Amino acid sequence: MNKDNIIIGFMLFALFFGAGNLIYPPVLGIEAGTSYFTAISGFVITGVGLPLLAVTAISYVKNDARELADKVHPLFGLIFTSVVYLAIGPFFGIPRAATVGYEMSIEPFKTGSLSLLIFTTFFFILVFILSLNPSKVVNQIGKYLTPLLLLVITALIVGGFFLLNEPLGEPNVNYKSNPFFNGFVEGYLTMDAIAALAFGIIVVNAYRERGIHSSQAIVKETLKSGLITGIGLIAVYGSIGWIGAKMGQHGSFENGGDILSFAADTIFGEFGVILLGIIVALACFTTSIGLVVACGQFFSKVTPVPYKWLVLIVTMVSYIIANQGLNTILNFSVPVLVFIYPIAIVLIILTFLNKMFHGSPYVYRFAILFTAFISLYDGLKEFGVPLNWANPYVAKLPFFGIGLGWILPAIVGVIFGLIITQLKEQKR
Repeated sequence: MNKDNIIIGFMLFALFFGAGNLIYPPVLGIEAGTSYFTAISGFVITGVGLPLLAVTAISYVKNDARELADKVHPLFGLIFTSVVYLAIGPFFGIPRAATVGYEMSIEPFKTGSLSLLIFTTFFFILVFILSLNPSKVVNQIGKYLTPLLLLVITALIVGGFFLLNEPLGEPNVNYKSNPFFNGFVEGYLTMDAIAALAFGIIVVNAYRERGIHSSQAIVKETLKSGLITGIGLIAVYGSIGWIGAKMGQHGSFENGGDILSFAADTIFGEFGVILLGIIVALACFTTSIGLVVACGQFFSKVTPVPYKWLVLIVTMVSYIIANQGLNTILNFSVPVLVFIYPIAIVLIILTFLNKMFHGSPYVYRFAILFTAFISLYDGLKEFGVPLNWANPYVAKLPFFGIGLGWILPAIVGVIFGLIITQLKEQKR
């Protein structure tokens, strides 16, 4: 472990530690109650471990996530990577950041029905202006905001451990039977694994700038940096989730932002709510600019639309969706992420196993295809689409009851791909 690993590890922590992710562990804590530690273990695997694996997977390629997905098929690479950027950008990531900023800074003071519209109007006008010419100023602000946000969250955590003495409540229905696997699926909501597919190249380039070009060396150094990032994220998620678990006796809450604001008020009073709100709102602001710029740059490469028009489109779509409110955004994001995540997981795992099947495109194609069938079914079910004709068949899959029914089809897809590969080689 050297200085570069520490610096890049903290940089990666800052990329993943978006203010939007603060809202999930407290909800898990309050719902899991006495099953908290089992549930947070599952959450950590998909909320921390999987994103770090995704970053490491990107270190195997020369360019970006599209090159990873191109192993299935170039058209799939384009579509899947576009979906990833749309998910972390205008459809969910950016609107979520804006509404979390609002929920933490304005909503606690009950300022009226138009307050969200007014807040997001000013928020996205500034995001649009600064995204047109992303400057070092925004990056510098981000560098100071992340440590400041971490400092305030640490103060909240310390205060929570000393001042919140209530016993843990009973877990709700989901967390009574399968707390680990419910936490596992809950980790999808951070969106960090698919965000890592977009952000991973930043880590790879950081090591290349330091004179490391060997693929094996980059993978090795990425794992070291990921260890630092992982320790930081586990500590933060685990602690704020514990605060949520302790808040179960204080009534019901609409979302994680509501829980954290109430906890800040309970521990530090109104000043704590204001300070936390301002810092979270600013952190969400810089995160939104970064995501708008990332989406603008990606889609300007794959479409003929100029960068400035893409920035306008991304900002406008984000603005419209943000005004539907945080709870609506969260409700719509769950089905999409339930569909995307298994595909991303299988793609990441196949990248590490690539040498074992000599990178056969048939293995990639059938594994992803069979996985997509089940994850699409799960996503549609989350949307409330009736699929009665398919229910009896899909319900027979192993692990279906815990949201992991796609595992066996993925394995079958790999086996099928290997058979097709073998037959093709024999014909040659």
